[in-house]
Amino acid sequence: MRFALSNDLTELTTERLVLRTWTAEAVAAVLADAGNDAEAGSASASGRRPADWAADFPSGGDRVIAGLLDGNPDWLGAYGHRLIVERDSGLVVGSTGLFWPPNEGALELGYGVVASRQGRGYATEATRALAAFALTAPGVRTVLAGVELSNPASVRVLEKAGFERYETTRGEDGGELARYRMTATPEHRQQ
Repeated sequence: MRFALSNDLTELTTERLVLRTWTAEAVAAVLADAGNDAEAGSASASGRRPADWAADFPSGGDRVIAGLLDGNPDWLGAYGHRLIVERDSGLVVGSTGLFWPPNEGALELGYGVVASRQGRGYATEATRALAAFALTAPGVRTVLAGVELSNPASVRVLEKAGFERYETTRGEDGGELARYRMTATPEHRQQ
């Protein structure tokens, strides 16, 4: 996967997306929006909804990530979580992220795209690029992700992004959880 990386590592650009690091301001805006129904015109930290959000951003998952980042500000940065920005419109349409630092050479990855932009391959494109970027980081050999098998769209995202399934377990709710991984290759180190 080829991607362009800004000099300060805050933007990772793919064919159709820009993966931009979360900022404290973005976290505050999403948290301020948490009580709203994510319709255009709802309030943010400044009293106005950011103009660069898709109408259905943030989703519930984005709010969870914002809450985690608010409680762990050291997670903000190049190897943390990123907003998914649609290049054509400039709108934030989801988020993806790495749970840094690596544990025994492995990082966990997560992703989500708002409903209005699903089915366009954005989650796959963002996942592939962020995983490839992560595998260029010192000490990272593997990127991991988990998905409930009852969510076939998310399974397809990981498979199309180049992850391989290595384990299936039964979750606490009785459903099956599949674990996927992508391992560093010489191609990743050359990015």
